[in-house]
Amino acid sequence: MSEQQPNNQLNLEISEEVAEGQYANLAIITHSHAEFVVDFVNVMPGTPKSRVKSRIILTPQHAKRLLNALEDNLQKFEDAHGQIRDYEEVQIPFQFGGPAAQA
Repeated sequence: MSEQQPNNQLNLEISEEVAEGQYANLAIITHSHAEFVVDFVNVMPGTPKSRVKSRIILTPQHAKRLLNALEDNLQKFEDAHGQIRDYEEVQIPFQFGGPAAQA
């Protein structure tokens, strides 16, 4: 009898709604001794309130793995497309999403 190797593949399913994704231009990260909470927010200019679009809760170990995976993928992206410039001050266009404001 031959011993079978365990299948190391992970079969993932994704619903159409989740596959569409959520746009976020702000992430707020908080933590306790047991978990990291990452809230993804879509902030729109001229809107008095913004809503959290998605909240991800991670163990510290998984947060570290996510950090390493992001660093690896950012490096691969920059190797292929050039350095990503980080702007110190976020510039939000005043005409973002609508007509120009008039006084």
